[in-house]
Amino acid sequence: MKSIGQGLPLGSDLESFPFRCELSLAPLVAFWARTLADDRSAKGRLARIISEEVGRAPELLQTIEDIAIIERHRELVDLLMTAVFPPASSEQEYGAALLPFHLRGFYATPSMRRLLMAEDGTFQGKVNVDDHMLGVIRLANAYALVLRRVYGVEIAVDYPFIITVADPETGLERHFRLLIDSQFVDVEPVGPLPPLTEALKQRLHADILDAATLREVLPPERFVLRGVTIFKAVEVTDEAVLSALKRDLIDRESIVSDAKFLGLQAKLRTLFRRPELRFGLAALDGDRVLLLNSGVRHQHACIFADSAHHKTSEFAGSIYEQAVLRGEPLIIEDLSALAQRTPIEDEMIRSGARSMIVAPLRYQDRVIGTIGLGSPHPRDLDATHLPKLHEVLPLFSMAVQRSMEELNARIQTQIKEKFTAIHPVVEWRFRKAVLDSLDRHGDGGGLELEPIVFEKVYPLYALSDIRGSSTQRALAIRHDLLAQLQLAKDVVQAAHRARGLPVLDELLYRIDKHVVQIETGLASGGEVGVISFLRSDVERLFDRLQEFGPGVRARIEAYRAAVDPRLRSVYRQRRVFEESVTRLTETISSYLDLEEQAAQGMFPHYFEKQKTDGVDHQIYIGAALVEDGRFDPLYLKNLRLWQLMVVCGIAARADQLTKNLPVPLQTTHLILVQHAPLSIRFRFDEKRFDVDGAYDIRYEIVKKRIDKAVVKGATERVTQPGKIAIVYAQPGEALEYRGYIEYLQHLGYLSGEVEDLELEEFQGVHGLRALRVTVALRGPQTERPLAASAIPAASAVAR
Repeated sequence: MKSIGQGLPLGSDLESFPFRCELSLAPLVAFWARTLADDRSAKGRLARIISEEVGRAPELLQTIEDIAIIERHRELVDLLMTAVFPPASSEQEYGAALLPFHLRGFYATPSMRRLLMAEDGTFQGKVNVDDHMLGVIRLANAYALVLRRVYGVEIAVDYPFIITVADPETGLERHFRLLIDSQFVDVEPVGPLPPLTEALKQRLHADILDAATLREVLPPERFVLRGVTIFKAVEVTDEAVLSALKRDLIDRESIVSDAKFLGLQAKLRTLFRRPELRFGLAALDGDRVLLLNSGVRHQHACIFADSAHHKTSEFAGSIYEQAVLRGEPLIIEDLSALAQRTPIEDEMIRSGARSMIVAPLRYQDRVIGTIGLGSPHPRDLDATHLPKLHEVLPLFSMAVQRSMEELNARIQTQIKEKFTAIHPVVEWRFRKAVLDSLDRHGDGGGLELEPIVFEKVYPLYALSDIRGSSTQRALAIRHDLLAQLQLAKDVVQAAHRARGLPVLDELLYRIDKHVVQIETGLASGGEVGVISFLRSDVERLFDRLQEFGPGVRARIEAYRAAVDPRLRSVYRQRRVFEESVTRLTETISSYLDLEEQAAQGMFPHYFEKQKTDGVDHQIYIGAALVEDGRFDPLYLKNLRLWQLMVVCGIAARADQLTKNLPVPLQTTHLILVQHAPLSIRFRFDEKRFDVDGAYDIRYEIVKKRIDKAVVKGATERVTQPGKIAIVYAQPGEALEYRGYIEYLQHLGYLSGEVEDLELEEFQGVHGLRALRVTVALRGPQTERPLAASAIPAASAVAR
């Protein structure tokens, strides 16, 4: 910023300006002379009076070097100046007359003298350019005038000069746009006129701010600038402050830095013309209110760490809650006159506030916070301030939203570091844990998170498993190993025929030994031993054996072509089997994901699934899992029915796919029922949820082993292809699911009789039973996705 006007005498800055500049009122007199043609008008008659008066004061038409000449003819000068400063607006207008292109005025309006001009005619305040740029623009304007007046060349030099000055009454800054009018400045060439070719004109257009180029083309000593520069200042305080607020609020620390927050307050004081105005911000974060004001220390550049934290319940009935509920600014002319005050208003009065405006901050039609403007004087803020308030509300909304987004990003980082992926339904609880930790530890260094436990939630578990997958995988491994051993045997036999070395005969013996071991039964870890033998004892000989002749080389090439280059073993049957398993599990998983999206729309619940040789999914539902705590048992029954319907759909789709798989695979399906709620705890070390408490651990034990359960008194497994086994422990659980089964038999999802089976005790778990029912694999209801909207009505069967 450049301070201008430090008591400079008239013409004292001429040495720094290359043009010869002279003060003369002749151009103004000429203006009035041009109006004499219409002497019948009032303006014409005034021009004649001025002409006559000027005739008696010829020194005004000459170069004026002594300001006393102006003072001697003050009344006449006033008349001359009415051409630019009409008397009707002179009290409100900010204007002055200056020596051409210099910064000292010899004539000024009353408003100009009071605010922007010192006693000696110099200007006061700050201008928005530095010394160098001020000089460059001034010189460019002078040359632009010379080019226009002398050569008829128009070059626009427009720079938005803004002067900032403190109001002597309020101490607040005011901003003015400077308008420079040179129409009353004449340009007089000295000596022969410097030539100006078209090429030079183009050069000046390109380099109008280059002083060296200007001086070279048009030497300044070849021109005299004579007359008066008219200087006007138009107040742009509101525009300047709004622009500055926009720039400031772009800064990510604008509302979380002491200096910058106070800077925002200072600008708001200027905008609202209230030198004692105080402002505060509040951000809403769930049930928290984050307060930011000039009394809060900003040390961490974080809206959470640098704010005072309160519960939304503390603001019940307060003017802040009223403003949020109304959705528009609330004006309180005098807080002490409120009939019903809350502790919030009482605290504000104690802090010195009397008049207030509180307005909600919105982002995408959602209230994200509030802004409060306060004054220590009653009735100091009123409805006349609302238009300006509406101008700044979007700016502060964006700043608060950005700070909250940065806070959320920080929380997400903490969550990812400590919890990896978190289900969206329970993310609010992890977010709360991080915020509570920030509350305890300031800027978050060394976060220690509280235990995350959800109590009294209801579990729903289901498993769709591939029957006999372990046996089929072992058969595929056996087949591939025997094939690879046979290929190795072919190579060694060909080599032995070519050269009957005893060592090759011994190697054939060991190959046959491995074949026998595999055919009689592959032991655990036997696959690794066979592959190791082939690589170390057979394949390492290939480079030497291929020298035994083309027959051996052909067998080696056949061996290498059959071996998977990545696994370095034969992987034919295993590939076919694994591809079949993958296609089946992907089909089940995709269908389950599709239906789960619809189920979340019914009521939020925790869901996780796991793919192995099959797909199992675990669901938890309950009041503790939702942030507002609202829950009804209807949603639990609805989800149980949904799960049973989905398992029917899985069974049907798996059966349809089996016909198209390279390896036919059968699937079995099981649902584990538990009506009693349990508690789940997040295990920070394992980054997953697990049941909490000794009693609830029984549920996990059953879940892990139930697929191997057998019917009591028989060797038959409870899970069978084409059927769903619903395992339960309490008679009430069976009664509820019999209702679901009857309903789904009616819809065509299930068919046949319902078996009620007692299960054998296993590893300390006893007393389990199962309902087993056949899935209508060709039923029309199982061939399309569920209609989520129909399930809530259907759940009435469980009431």
